[in-house]
Amino acid sequence: MARLITLFLYMVAELSALQQIINALTGLNGLWAVVTECIVTTIYTSLGGFRISFVTDNIQGAMVVGLVILAVITVGVETNIDKDLIHSTNLLGSSLLGWQLIYILPVAILTNDFFISGFWMRTFASKTDKDLIIGTSIATAAIAIILTLVGASGLLAAWTGAWPGNPPQEGSIAFFLLLKQLPAWVVGIVIVLTVSLSTAAFDSLQSAMVSTGSNDLFRNKLNLWFIRLAVVLVIFPVAVVALKSPSVLQIYLISDLVSASSIPVLVIGLSDKCFWWRGFEVVLGGLGGLLTVFVFGTIYYGNGKDGANLMLLTESLYVDNWSAFGAFVAAPVGGLLWGFGAFALRIGVQWTLAKTRGHHFDAFDRPSPAPPIFIAGARERSSNDEEGEDGDHVNHTKASSLKGRFW
Repeated sequence: MARLITLFLYMVAELSALQQIINALTGLNGLWAVVTECIVTTIYTSLGGFRISFVTDNIQGAMVVGLVILAVITVGVETNIDKDLIHSTNLLGSSLLGWQLIYILPVAILTNDFFISGFWMRTFASKTDKDLIIGTSIATAAIAIILTLVGASGLLAAWTGAWPGNPPQEGSIAFFLLLKQLPAWVVGIVIVLTVSLSTAAFDSLQSAMVSTGSNDLFRNKLNLWFIRLAVVLVIFPVAVVALKSPSVLQIYLISDLVSASSIPVLVIGLSDKCFWWRGFEVVLGGLGGLLTVFVFGTIYYGNGKDGANLMLLTESLYVDNWSAFGAFVAAPVGGLLWGFGAFALRIGVQWTLAKTRGHHFDAFDRPSPAPPIFIAGARERSSNDEEGEDGDHVNHTKASSLKGRFW
């Protein structure tokens, strides 16, 4: 469920960002751009599925490179920096938020990536581990360069007076506010590239959300036409929330806070040595992490209303206090404390029931794993048979039939 919430928020953020960018670059209402993107992506995603997402991802990569190259050249030629603004904005000086982000960003991004199904799908789609390592290495280098260039555009936007603008705009679109100062033909190309990028990213999120729901909630037993219908139906709440969402950054931060409270207690169960960890601890730990954020906010601000607002990070990160930092500390720490508290509660209840009913206390008994099944084409063979390969010499392993235990 947490993964579905995360994907939902990412889809909302994608549409909300598109609307804000169209508004900023053209002055027109971005509503129709959002509606058009929803219709187009829903049609070809419902028909083509995740396979079409791979095609659009290649287009997306080319568009990103093109947008960055265009931005670097035109910004370098056309942009004039006001040196007085360099000193007055004080963006190069030390700040409390800057030091806090050294902790907040790694925790938020690392934990949230666990819930992005698109990453896992691409991982499992890799032919070999070597291909996966090569692909991620190339992507890491490319993303580092792109983020550095795009991030630096925020500084340039402030130093040229493009941001915050009049009326003040969100800092998340500072890059596009800087490009707005360029010649009209450049802005036109940027709009085309931006819509293409947003479409390519949005269809991946659609595919990931529907496939995750089909697998996690219905164990892949839904008819194909129901899955295609789900692609259509899920777009309506996403579009409505996106059109009313106040801040793209706030949407991502809420998603990050959910993952920061849930992932630490979840990864404990991924270790073979922690076979005694159950879903009960993961669920209570995740919910307890969010409750801990509320408790911290109530104590920090002195009232429950502001404590609840901290769970939604209504003040975002740009506050001159320790509230946001404390929230991202309270979420994982509180989640772990609640998780181990739930573990102690479960063990106590199971031990009491075993003693009173005369049963064997098996909470710390290691389960016997079921053998994996290798799949070769339409044939299935046990792990004792010869390993199967398809035409591309790719090994496929079906998941073990042993199910995890909640209690």
